Amino acid sequence: MGWNAQTRLAASRVDAFVLIAHHLRLLGFEAPEIFAHDTEAGLAILQDYGDGRELARQIEQDPALEVPAYMLAAGMLAKLHQQPIPEAVIYGAEQWPILDFDRLALSSNADLYADWLPVEAGGGALTGLARVRWESERDALIEQAMAFPRVFTLRDYHAENLLWLGDDRIALLDFQDAVKGWDAWDMAMLTQDARRDVSHEASEAAIRHYLDQTGKTREAFDERLAVIGALNALRIAGVFSRLQHRDGKARYGTFQPRQLKLLACNLSHPALEPMAAFVRETTPFVFKES
Repeated sequence: MGWNAQTRLAASRVDAFVLIAHHLRLLGFEAPEIFAHDTEAGLAILQDYGDGRELARQIEQDPALEVPAYMLAAGMLAKLHQQPIPEAVIYGAEQWPILDFDRLALSSNADLYADWLPVEAGGGALTGLARVRWESERDALIEQAMAFPRVFTLRDYHAENLLWLGDDRIALLDFQDAVKGWDAWDMAMLTQDARRDVSHEASEAAIRHYLDQTGKTREAFDERLAVIGALNALRIAGVFSRLQHRDGKARYGTFQPRQLKLLACNLSHPALEPMAAFVRETTPFVFKES
């Protein structure tokens, strides 16, 4: 299986974007209208919302918008996560499956930590006994994730992919990789942003608003957020290291300190003590950044 198949990514499949956009619009969410598309050619003509509407850009221009923007984004997630998970989305004669975010996808993503993060300190990919121990701790964490309830998960839900159209309207972008995942994945992507600092006030306001709207309990949600957030943070930290050290993209080094803090924060939850001990032993610099 190639990387996209292993990790349940749609890659550049136009039909995935078009069909999920259609599904979201049917549910009453803002997604670009598709005026025409050709799946075989890989082309689509879609609605343009204009420049500078990303939540990230608007918050940069007016920091006072941060808390209401994150609450609005969390409220929209609450509505989405209460919708039934479709087995597939259909538009005309085309359909696109909504796959499980399964063990293979999670392990393939998390392995980016073992393959690349040690390079940050001049080492190499984990091998031998360290690799065996990694796989054991990784699989234990994945088993925790597998016990959590599933929701329709957009997967790349963060301030660069959300367009604030005014009032309480937010348009969605970059949703073609949607899966049967977890509430905590989308919330981790929103509140634990690798590319921008999210204030404690905005993060807390978003979480509280999400829980108020869904009726979910804080203690159970915090555990899901830590476990799923850690799996995601292990992936992103590995990606950033690979982009720097294999691909020569030094700018990702500016994001890594923030990402390591997010990883260390997730690992501080009691449910992650075994993984935290392993990370502290193999890449102790993760905790020096926190």
